Amino acid sequence: MAETKQKQEQAKVTKAPVKAAASAGKIIVVRVRGRVRLLTTIKNTLDMLRLYKTNFCVILDNTPVNMGMIQKAKDYITWGEADSATVEELFSKRGTEYTGPLTDTKGKITYTGRYVEHKGKKYNKYFKLNPPHGGYGRKGIKTHFHMGGALGDRAEKISDLVKRML
Repeated sequence: MAETKQKQEQAKVTKAPVKAAASAGKIIVVRVRGRVRLLTTIKNTLDMLRLYKTNFCVILDNTPVNMGMIQKAKDYITWGEADSATVEELFSKRGTEYTGPLTDTKGKITYTGRYVEHKGKKYNKYFKLNPPHGGYGRKGIKTHFHMGGALGDRAEKISDLVKRML
């Protein structure tokens, strides 16, 4: 009995904490499919990601929490690694300035989570894009990218899709 407890404690000690592979980067996430026959848990996840409608786009940090939400909604979105040129184009062409309240009645800043700052301006956290010129993929929006469709991880090729949607 004591030996099994010691083995369990040793197993706990030897397990290393899980870290993101590229935690310093940014991820571009685009919603591909609509809300029809969507599970409530996935609908809530998409709302937390601020992907309210089809062709909405967000830029997220590459953290384990965000990657978990992306994996939950993987059958309705496509994502990939963001490069700086694509991010600049998104903000310049499709960035809408945040017009909501910045302070509450007491004068304390409380709504900082509702916007993102870029070059000194405050923008909404999501971008409304057009449908892509040339379509999403050869096999449509119900199959994954590695099979010729639109869903899933695109890695660096997400910038091509976003440029076609601007």
